[in-house]
This record gives sequence, structure tokens and C-alpha cells, in this order.
Amino acid sequence: MFGAGKIAEVLLYFFQHHSERKVVACTVDAPYSPGAQWQGLPVVTFDTVAAHYPPEQYDMFVAVGYQDLNDLRANKCAEARALGYALASHIDPGAPRDLVHGDNCFVMHQALVHPRVTLGNNVFVWSGAMVGHHSAIGDNCWLTSCTNISGAVTVGANCFFAVNSTLGHGVTMGDECFVGANALVTKCAERGAVFIEGSTPQLRLNSRQFLRMSQFSNL
Repeated sequence: MFGAGKIAEVLLYFFQHHSERKVVACTVDAPYSPGAQWQGLPVVTFDTVAAHYPPEQYDMFVAVGYQDLNDLRANKCAEARALGYALASHIDPGAPRDLVHGDNCFVMHQALVHPRVTLGNNVFVWSGAMVGHHSAIGDNCWLTSCTNISGAVTVGANCFFAVNSTLGHGVTMGDECFVGANALVTKCAERGAVFIEGSTPQLRLNSRQFLRMSQFSNL
């Protein structure tokens, strides 16, 4: 497994407890090495990983977040492939049997994926996210928890969807789009589009004053 951050910790949990695959080691770029061990696993630097764990005998999974619109993870996947590694995926057993997906994909437990869905390479779908029927998600995308992708949607590469973001039915979205928390997109979007909803305004009342005035405790 490439990575030693919080995302890697989450992915490691699923590989250890919900997968038939066994994670044998962690690899990172040398400046980010956590030491000789991480989470009970031996750590080797990425520039030496092929010597310690040859790609003819081991697969790799790149457990990195969505930095730079997923470019960091995509680039590391490309480097791993160039070394000869096949990239593993973890797809929750509850996903439809006809789900088509590329390499280095992750579909978490309690994600809701409909039949007739296609995921490209290096797509991460977090818990609570929904991907509607006949939708296609491009390479290197990240769907955070409770993202809602309606049916017959086409999403380009390197897109990011924040918590509770929603795409309407039949929408086509270009590459490198950013959809923020609670944003609703009902029309097609060009490459690089950004959709952001403002935060809920804070009341002038503090919580105790609000409870007294609203009589919330009497409900």
C-alpha cells in the first residue's frame, strides 16, 4: 500500500477486515517516511519498493487523498504502473455484480451503487454516496460521503464532490470540476467548473438563548 496518512489508515482497515487481500507493507516517498514501521507494517521507500516487493509477485494500492483535484493520487498510480505493478481495487461486496471499474478503485461499505454503473481508474466512492443507474464516472474522481449522482450522469476525469453534493439526472460534467458541500447541479458543466453553496448564517443568539426563545425543550 502506498501512503501513510489518514486516508491510508481508513483504506488499511477495509483491506484488513473486509478483503481477502493481505497488506504486507507500506511504501511512501522518502521525505514522508513515518519510520521503519507503520500500523504494524514494514515501511520501505517508494524508490526501493520494487527491490523489496517485486511487481511480479505483489500488487499495489495507492491510498492517497484528493489533493490537487486527485492529481497526486493519479500521478502516483502512473508511477506504480510504470514500475510494473498491477493496481488492486477494493469494491464493497454489496456493490452490484455488473459494476464495471478500473484499477485502484475503492467503493466503501454502505455506498449505494446502482446497476449499470461504470467507474474509471482510481475512483473513490465513500460511504453514503449514491451513484445512479447508467452513470459513468471518469478516472481519478472522488465522491465524498453522501454525494448524490443521479441516473444517466456522465462525469469527466479528476472531479471532486463534497458532502451532500448532488448532480441531477442526465447531467454531463467536464473534467476537473469541483462541487462543494450541499451544491445542486442540474445543468451540464464545462471543464473546470466550480459550484459552491454558502454556509448557513450564524444566529445572533447563543445556544442557551435560542433554546429559551424557541421553547425547543418543550417539544
